[in-house]
Amino acid sequence: MSWFLLLGLVLALGLAFLATLSRRTELARMQRGLEQRERSTRAGAESLLSFPIVDLSRCLGCGTCVASCPEDGVLELVHGQAVVVNGARCVGHAACERECPVGAITVTVANLAERRDVPAISPELESLSAPGVFLAGEVTAHALVKRAIEQGVAAANEIARRLAQAPADADEHPLCIVGAGPAGIAAALEAKRLGLGFVVIEQERELGGTVAKYPRRKLVLTQPVDLPLHGPLGGGRTSFTKEELMELWHALAREHELPIHGGLTYVGCEPSASGGLVVRTTGGELFARHVLLAIGRRGTPRRLGVPGEELPKVAYSLLDARTFRGRRALVVGGGDAAVETALALAEQPGNSVLLSYRRDGFFRVRERNLARLAEAQGTGRLQLELESEVRAILPGAVDIEVRRGAARQLARVPNDDVFVMAGGTAPLELLTGSGVSCDPSLRPAPAPVVEQGTGLVPALGIGLVLAVATLLWALWHADYYLLPLEARPSAEKHLFLSPGTGVGLAFGLAATALIGANLLYLARRAGWRGVRWGSLKTWMTSHVATGILAVLFATLHGAMDPRDTVGGHALLALALLAVTGAIGRYFYAYLPRAANGRELELDEVRRELERLTDEWDPSQRGFVERVRLALSEEIAARQWRGSFLGRVAALIDGQRALRRRFERLAEEARAEGIPAEKFRAILGLARVAHRTSMAAAHYEDLRAVLSSWRYLHRWIAALMVLLLALHVVYALSYGGVLPGGAR
Repeated sequence: MSWFLLLGLVLALGLAFLATLSRRTELARMQRGLEQRERSTRAGAESLLSFPIVDLSRCLGCGTCVASCPEDGVLELVHGQAVVVNGARCVGHAACERECPVGAITVTVANLAERRDVPAISPELESLSAPGVFLAGEVTAHALVKRAIEQGVAAANEIARRLAQAPADADEHPLCIVGAGPAGIAAALEAKRLGLGFVVIEQERELGGTVAKYPRRKLVLTQPVDLPLHGPLGGGRTSFTKEELMELWHALAREHELPIHGGLTYVGCEPSASGGLVVRTTGGELFARHVLLAIGRRGTPRRLGVPGEELPKVAYSLLDARTFRGRRALVVGGGDAAVETALALAEQPGNSVLLSYRRDGFFRVRERNLARLAEAQGTGRLQLELESEVRAILPGAVDIEVRRGAARQLARVPNDDVFVMAGGTAPLELLTGSGVSCDPSLRPAPAPVVEQGTGLVPALGIGLVLAVATLLWALWHADYYLLPLEARPSAEKHLFLSPGTGVGLAFGLAATALIGANLLYLARRAGWRGVRWGSLKTWMTSHVATGILAVLFATLHGAMDPRDTVGGHALLALALLAVTGAIGRYFYAYLPRAANGRELELDEVRRELERLTDEWDPSQRGFVERVRLALSEEIAARQWRGSFLGRVAALIDGQRALRRRFERLAEEARAEGIPAEKFRAILGLARVAHRTSMAAAHYEDLRAVLSSWRYLHRWIAALMVLLLALHVVYALSYGGVLPGGAR
């Protein structure tokens, strides 16, 4: 007995220790995620193009979106639900949207209703202001190589369809493609496949578009995509170096003899008298029935606007860092391009590299680049100056203003080369010269992204219909199902409805098949080889539907009177599994959503604190910073680092401790001559923030307790599968499928 007690105690303490450790790790991860969201919000880091929106009324907290996102740090699980912590890193892969099993995420173009740098185009990719002019690729506000290729192919198909109805004149090119980047090359290959006459003009001497301007050996990420006349890009690979993509495109252009005219700059186009378009280039005019603009989005490099920027040592791109050795280089920017440029220069012998960024952190940079940056800093190969701005560029130096605490200092740094990697401005002038408008009023109003609800009503409705159909079947055959068990073998319908024969056996086989199909959802979610087809949303719908049908079919298989047998216990476990799954699917989301709602309220209070701070006299802002710091320390201690019992105690003692701390701050405010009304406004907001954070913490504690429901659901599933297997073995071994209906 003592051995069992000792082993039980060790097991219980071990499980408790692991559970506590796991809980602390989870809280620390959530805290980091929310701090990252606060930092990116305070810094004004916004998505340049794409942005994910999470519907918290539907989110299950399964984490599939976080795992599927190829960009680190965009999404995190907070309070058991997906939350956008840094939308600036989203580049529009939309893997989260495709993989979410309940359709809780939508990836959309950021601020599309107000943007004046995104062309107004139809679903067919035609300009709404310039008939016959199509657009594809990054210029449409979609940055991915995969999307550019798909749009190029789609545009070529639409143009071919129109030309079949209204052919081009003899002196016209059916299609003029402007730009030989991913979209332009894909459109050219598709036009070639369709037998469509076309010409490609490219301002550079070689094809590749923006990719050709990437630094040497830059890694380009894409998704599996098919190229016309070629098939899967790279055999289905998802990453390539710049050189690999360029080699592939050059090979395809040679193999299929694509008519690409390099060194010809596109100026604009206008309608012709014949109903087509006059295309103006630096090499003259040509006539085309349709024009496809695949010109990218960078346009003109964004300039710093400081004295000396016109010096020859200033560049806006870096093709090969190996040509710069023994140089003192300054890189300006805060995106992946700036970081990769600085790292490439730092790897060259004899270089001294300074990376300057005007904000206090990087918010659009990939995690792998941040890790490389930290390593380069650690080895002294690269110096980083955050919160710094270039004020002047001199022949042998640069003047940089750097923030040191509350003060800003101007320093003159010796320098040989300056690389401005601050992105580019959209080619609005070129679009205007083609008749393409970016006026938001021309675009159809985007469908508002609103919470869809849990989907409980339609699910209950479908479940009710299936249950009523089962009930009607049972009532139709009530003359058999209401008979005592001992009287059933002599009934006329026994061979038809008994569990071991006829329709009764078919119900059992169908229920078993449905259970197998139901469990395949887990394999699809885990990404098993061979079970990767179909969207997770479809699989989730199938998971729910097969679960309900399996319960109903198993009930009819048991002839509406399951007994105290293995089969009866399997049916009971199946019913419990359906109930626990329904609770987890539709009701468990309430607490996570409530907790995240409090976090959003807390963000609003913090923004209001910052607004009030901006209105204060600069000499008094230090006091507000102390209030904010005190509040952050209280929230961290109570919400994230405290224990459950500690947060319960905070309900009783927390307000008193907070009051004492604020009394000390009040004394400091009076000593610094801060007006009482300002002080009261700041402390009022601080108290609201503290209450909100405590509410979020208590919702989180309740969520953590209820999260065990998922484990209950999984263990019941395992028990049900075991009982079902035993039931099948018993039936096959002891004649459960023989005439006579023995089970």
